[in-house]
Amino acid sequence: MSGISRESQISGGTSSATIELTENTIDPAACLDEFTLRAGGAGAVVSFAGLVRPQTPSSAVSKLHLQAYSPMTERGIETACADALERWPLTAATVVHRIGNMQPGETIVFVATATAHRRAAFEAADFLMDYLKTEAVFWKKETLETGEEVWIEPRGEDYTDRQRWKTTKG
Repeated sequence: MSGISRESQISGGTSSATIELTENTIDPAACLDEFTLRAGGAGAVVSFAGLVRPQTPSSAVSKLHLQAYSPMTERGIETACADALERWPLTAATVVHRIGNMQPGETIVFVATATAHRRAAFEAADFLMDYLKTEAVFWKKETLETGEEVWIEPRGEDYTDRQRWKTTKG
């Protein structure tokens, strides 16, 4: 698939984070392989791949459209990554997020973190996903098999999950 792909990099001491917004299909296995090479020396790598859900409680989903205001979206993700690099002793982090039209089952987001020990890697990946779900500047619209279009908002649970990071430091 051709389309836009924008990437940026953040450095903090001996660690770094990369961010990519792309209209191209995300291959989580390839992303993990590339990330693991970049995270050399880490004792733990945690990755998460989020998929377009095939079903809502009431109908099948035929597609998801995700829109971003690129400069603002990228700056926000960069800030979240910089915060993760400050909170946890990460050697590397990456966020790859799809924009544009996606089909059910396609990967919408890939997040990976690397550090010396597992707990920090898990927490940092969770922190980044909580940010992406609640604060990243994305507009998500599902088209249901009925033809109805529905804008998607974060759930209450997503905000509750995000709130815990406001009171704790990795």
